[in-house]
Amino acid sequence: MKFLLLNQTFHPDVVATAQYLTDVARALVQHGHQVAVITGRRAYDNPAAIFPARESWNGIEIHRVGGTRFGKKSKLRRAADFASFMVACCWQLLRMRRPDVVVALTSPPLISFVAVCYARLRGCRFVYWVMDLNPDEAIAAGWLKEGSPAARVFQWMSVFSFKHADKVVVLDRFMRDRVLSKGIPAEKLVVLPPWSHDDAVRFDAHGREQFRAAHGLDGKFVVMYSGNHSPCHPLRTLLEAASELASDERLAFCFVGGGSEFATVQDFAAKHSLRNVICLPYQPLDALAGSLSAADLHVVVMGDPFVGTIHPCKLYNILSVEAPFIYFGPEQSHIADIVRDMDSPDTASRVAHGDVEGALRTIRAAAARQERGAPEVYSRVAAGFSQGQLLPQMIAVLETCAPPGDDQHKQL
Repeated sequence: MKFLLLNQTFHPDVVATAQYLTDVARALVQHGHQVAVITGRRAYDNPAAIFPARESWNGIEIHRVGGTRFGKKSKLRRAADFASFMVACCWQLLRMRRPDVVVALTSPPLISFVAVCYARLRGCRFVYWVMDLNPDEAIAAGWLKEGSPAARVFQWMSVFSFKHADKVVVLDRFMRDRVLSKGIPAEKLVVLPPWSHDDAVRFDAHGREQFRAAHGLDGKFVVMYSGNHSPCHPLRTLLEAASELASDERLAFCFVGGGSEFATVQDFAAKHSLRNVICLPYQPLDALAGSLSAADLHVVVMGDPFVGTIHPCKLYNILSVEAPFIYFGPEQSHIADIVRDMDSPDTASRVAHGDVEGALRTIRAAAARQERGAPEVYSRVAAGFSQGQLLPQMIAVLETCAPPGDDQHKQL
């Protein structure tokens, strides 16, 4: 079959959606399919980095389109960048050979609408892989006012994408329930979480020591938040805890990644003269094992209003390096389900947003233990989110969308 994949990021970008879509593209090629990708030319968190407009990589035909580069300093600038990418994407679609299946993710928001319109015009199948749910997320974040004309238009576009998709892949039961509430038939939905990067991420003792030495963390108990910094992942409680612990020289707080709120973390640390906070950019996949292994306590965050609209996939790599974690977020969520399943305060705990005292108790207790918890707890839970288990399931879902008469790939 011929697959066409649409998303703003792809290899060699290092953000999560780029890595997951790259995994899928490579696996499809290995299964004997033809794969083309339309993506952006600029790195997601470093617009100064520009990738080739066209490239053949590992049997994948990559078409990268341009767009404006106003940045993330305001909602209007981000909207302009998203819109310009979608226009460029439409122009590229007009020049593409007809695929059998179109797969769209959710970066930029509602690129699915472009994909589903194209699929209907060209008579091909459409799979909607929902990495985050918009405009629900934008409304929860306050970027859109619920009931406003713009929100109603975007909701219509979202529901149109769901209704005309052949398959909708959602990441957890809470996201499934939100989609079902929009009147989408349950038989269209597949619940399939993202996976850990088993081939690249595992506990790396040498990489841990290298990372800690390179960033002045030797001898420290390192609390790390690694990943996208956005309003959906409010870090205020963690930052206030770091401020309260500023005089404890044993502790260091490491923020790794990027996103619209990364500068907020830097500004908070500068304003409060926090020498126990360091901020670092996204780490490439080949260095991720070392950076994640460098932490003694990881942080996973979900804002209370965002349950079912986002999915903190960073947790799966944390499980792979067998590191304890503290979850800041609501009691009813996918991450809270995992905390309860682990049933081990030495490995996983939850703190509500705003509970700075709870955060301080949890961090101090973890630092006093100086232990990573029982390996069997991590391995039991991590097994359900491994790449070896979940990636073949994703490929099977895509192959069920074979057009009529393509019996060969229906049997795969």
